[in-house]
Amino acid sequence: MTDRTRAHVFVSGTVQGVYYRANTRDTAQENDVDGWVKNLEDGRVEAVFEGPDDAVEAMVEWCHTGSPAAEVDDVTVEYEEPRDEDGFEIRY
Repeated sequence: MTDRTRAHVFVSGTVQGVYYRANTRDTAQENDVDGWVKNLEDGRVEAVFEGPDDAVEAMVEWCHTGSPAAEVDDVTVEYEEPRDEDGFEIRY
């Protein structure tokens, strides 16, 4: 489990109702990244990505664009100790 990192991400802009969560899940699965994504009541999307450093960084970069219909204004990232996430899910 060396070189495994965890990024806790908050995305703001037009990111709800534009398939942002589904696209995030699909992209994370394609990159073998574990974690989850969910909508927040304030209109942001929150996500956790856990896996190899390069794959997690690719997901963080992806968040700046997101789904084709999204308009991302800001991405905030907090790095944390990995918590052994397994698989990737959409949380409600």
